[in-house]
Amino acid sequence: MRTIAIVALLLGLTAVPPAQAAAGRDVPRAQVWVTTPDRAELMAPRAPVTFGTTPSTQPTIVVDPDRAYQTVDGFGASITDSSAAVLAGLSPAVRADTMRKLFDPVRGIGVSFLRQPVGSSDFTASARHYTYDDVPAGRTDFALRHFSIAHDEATVLPLLRAAKRLNPRLSVMATPWSPPAWMKTTGSLVGGRLIDDPAVYDAYARYLVRFVQAYRAAGVPVDFLSVQNEPQNRTPDAYPGTDMPVAQQLKVIAALGPMLHRASPRTRILAYDHNWATHPNDVANTPPGSSPETDYPYEILRDRASHWIAGTAYHCYYGDPSAQTALHDAFPDKGIWFTECSGSHGPTDPPDKIFRDTLVWHARTVAIGTTRNWARSAVNWNIALDATGGPHNGGCGTCTGLVTVGPDGSVTTGAEYYTIGHLSKFVKPGARRIASTSFGTTGWNGQIMDVAFRNPDGSTALVVHNENDDPRTFAVDVGDRTFEYTLPGGALATFTWPRSGELRSRLDLVPRHGATATASLGTDAALAVDDDASTRWSSETAQAPGQYLQLELGARQHFRRVAVDSGGNLGDYARGWRLAASDDGTTWRTLAAGTGAGQLTNIDVRPTSARFLRLTATTAANNWWSVADVRLYD
Repeated sequence: MRTIAIVALLLGLTAVPPAQAAAGRDVPRAQVWVTTPDRAELMAPRAPVTFGTTPSTQPTIVVDPDRAYQTVDGFGASITDSSAAVLAGLSPAVRADTMRKLFDPVRGIGVSFLRQPVGSSDFTASARHYTYDDVPAGRTDFALRHFSIAHDEATVLPLLRAAKRLNPRLSVMATPWSPPAWMKTTGSLVGGRLIDDPAVYDAYARYLVRFVQAYRAAGVPVDFLSVQNEPQNRTPDAYPGTDMPVAQQLKVIAALGPMLHRASPRTRILAYDHNWATHPNDVANTPPGSSPETDYPYEILRDRASHWIAGTAYHCYYGDPSAQTALHDAFPDKGIWFTECSGSHGPTDPPDKIFRDTLVWHARTVAIGTTRNWARSAVNWNIALDATGGPHNGGCGTCTGLVTVGPDGSVTTGAEYYTIGHLSKFVKPGARRIASTSFGTTGWNGQIMDVAFRNPDGSTALVVHNENDDPRTFAVDVGDRTFEYTLPGGALATFTWPRSGELRSRLDLVPRHGATATASLGTDAALAVDDDASTRWSSETAQAPGQYLQLELGARQHFRRVAVDSGGNLGDYARGWRLAASDDGTTWRTLAAGTGAGQLTNIDVRPTSARFLRLTATTAANNWWSVADVRLYD
């Protein structure tokens, strides 16, 4: 089985690029790559599927290229000091092959984003933690005379330069775990705060600028810079860390912004760089008399220093990705980047369990959950570790990497290689996320979930995960063309197809600003108009004639189609229905009536204007009926 899986992987990674796969064909086809939790398929190519014209009765992912969201910067991990040590220890041939598998967009997965520690983190191969300006205890170096990145020249920078050669579109982010100890209240890299002194803020800002300049001179330009990793982790476990309250981060950014703009205009500052929500331990460890600042990123972006900030970086270790959308809605002109999530496992978990659990959690939470919530990047932690999850100096003892280097010098790919690869190989920097209905949730509801992107060349990549342990069948609809597909339980897949006039819709979505819903029974009618197919209104009782769901559109709207999406629970649709319209909510006119046949019912009507719509059940049935989303088209 291992031999078969390796052959499938090699075939998949050298397959024809998606934009060329169906060029010149009248009938569009989608290329397919699949990874399964049992490793039977590892990003393995399957037979292409052809878009047809027959509507499906299955839950249907409707992809709408005309609704665009955030631009993608890339997907990847970090070449930590530990990663660099294990990669540098490989034989030259194996190291070159591993780097190709990681960074080559054609022969590998095309990792396109790296987040690099500025100095030491918990994942360092060194016996002692370090920064780039360490001096003996009791001394200072405000002139930064001792600044040097010589440590990184041994392994980290050569690997970064090799990665840039393999993928010239690679973005690099830099993040410090601690300022030099002489800038801190404790005189230590582990814990403590910056000394609250303008001269220290100025020195730290100059230190970060010097790093950016030194890396650029070494052939590795820095595209993004945050000023502190996990600023609310007040008690790091024997590794560098800094408690940096909002006020101190703002002072650093105010000093850094103009300096960095002059020295490296391409480098953008990201704020926060911590969890979706403040971890209870961080709240509990807040110094007496201080605020836990549970709204940290909001406080940062409300300040005038946010002028220098491109956006906010998030980690996965507490909360959920919806926090990203909440922040985006509050500050829509600022970007969201997801910058760290490590795979981990129990100390006695067998390899099969580690692979499966990591694959399914990262698929729904990182690969799909973050990108459906405005993330411009999805970045794991270590790109490579040894078989013990190291080397590391403090911190995580059960972390995993994208690849693992064995004691014999062999290299194996882990689940994170595939959860990142299903994005990075097929979704190119500069791509835009586009609308796609998704039925699953990051909290797990056993449904199909997905995210879609349009690449700069016009091709589309759709990443789909089956949350359920059993196989699930679904349909994909683009411009009234449809195909059906069945994914094994827990599987992750990427579908790609080229730009095609055959997939261009003749209708445009009608905005539903201010739309509300009520119903004659059931609860949460508003879920039918929340533009989220993972939520739904349900009748909560057997179907009977006269039951209805009513929409108030907020204003008179013109439309030619009403799409009634019953969601991901197969069979949860009205067996008979009547659609009526009204201008005042009192006098109704029937637009259409019919028999339900599947999860997505497209009701085409004569060009119509109305402010109210009512969908009424006309047939009795023993099961409930549900509406996950109602969309209007014109």
